[in-house]
Amino acid sequence: MSIAGKHDFPAGMVWLVGAGPGDPELLTRKAERLIRTASIVFHDALVGPEVLELAAQGARLVPVGKRSGRHSKAQGEIDRLLVEAALQGERVVRLKGGDPSIFGRSAEEMTACRAAGVPVAICPGVTAASAAAAGLGASLTLRGLARKLVLVTAHARAGETLDLDWQTLADPQATLAIYMGKAAASEVSRELMAAGLPADTPVALVENASLPDERRIGTRLDLLPLAAKAGLGSGPALLLIGAALGGGCTSDCQSIAAAETASKYSGAAGQSVEWRNPV
Repeated sequence: MSIAGKHDFPAGMVWLVGAGPGDPELLTRKAERLIRTASIVFHDALVGPEVLELAAQGARLVPVGKRSGRHSKAQGEIDRLLVEAALQGERVVRLKGGDPSIFGRSAEEMTACRAAGVPVAICPGVTAASAAAAGLGASLTLRGLARKLVLVTAHARAGETLDLDWQTLADPQATLAIYMGKAAASEVSRELMAAGLPADTPVALVENASLPDERRIGTRLDLLPLAAKAGLGSGPALLLIGAALGGGCTSDCQSIAAAETASKYSGAAGQSVEWRNPV
């Protein structure tokens, strides 16, 4: 074990580690070191095998689910497992997709550890919005067009509607990054337009950001439900909405996206509309 590992990861400690968006090369060096040092790793369903292979030989790998609609363990149970393992003297890594502090429920796990007297710390990771923008070759902020970046989760409990401040979100000078937004695409489109965001606002949908099978679709706000239904598969998807996204797709490309997306949705021949970066 490295000197750093001895000092910042003693037995009986929990690290909440960001695994990034999926590409193992986007792990931070610190995240890799912590994974290699851990004696037990509790990991999300979306953490890929190439990342899990970094764990030391003999380390226990414990899947704890946490994928939308398919949670294998309740959050309270995960909290209990982390605390129990640490109190037994394990070096515990809680490996989360993206960044632990962005829709990763890190607060609950840190609270549980602190209540039990277990030392706990966070290792940040690359969040999906950054990876999606990189894949698009786009900027999430743009001088004169997008002065604000808003991260939003579209996840709601079964049977509940999204409880979001749509008037605030419908800011034409902001870029919205909507996590877990695939199932809520219709509601997002409808509510943002009702709150005043123009129908032709550029939208990018990115599925499996940073992975070899990443899929990118360019469309506009009023056609977002059609694009999500016609163009996305079963992978996790992020919605990026705002004027800054128009820089990666010409107006001609957007009009092509509208026509082809609608064509595919209606059953006619055609392909999902891939993002076109003019550079």
